[in-house]
Amino acid sequence: MLKSVDLQHYMQPDPETVAPGDSLFKAMDIILREGISGLCVVDGERRLLGVLSEMDCLQTILSCTYNDVCNLGTVADYMTTEVDVVQRHADVVNVAELMLRNSRRRMPVVDNGILVGQVTCRRLLRAVREFNQSGA
Repeated sequence: MLKSVDLQHYMQPDPETVAPGDSLFKAMDIILREGISGLCVVDGERRLLGVLSEMDCLQTILSCTYNDVCNLGTVADYMTTEVDVVQRHADVVNVAELMLRNSRRRMPVVDNGILVGQVTCRRLLRAVREFNQSGA
């Protein structure tokens, strides 16, 4: 079965990002256009500052609806800053275990705090399938 496989081969390099000062609507537009479940929030040097999920956006919109106030702020107002990350050369089995344990569908991949990619459950499934097909 799948033993030690380097995450770098299965991560999505250069994932879609937003800046903390971007509007929530801009972030939602990217999520919808790209068909993704969330975005990494980075500064000008691609240092990871947090993540913004589609659930964060939905919760904010519902809150506006319930409170009859819809003066949305910036990504920084709604992003999650406590983020689980993995390193570029992590083992995919360890990453999969971490994602399952912490109920994560995706995780940023960093190298010295700089965002270099993102791993998703779908990409890990692809790693397993390719490993199985190769007969390794």
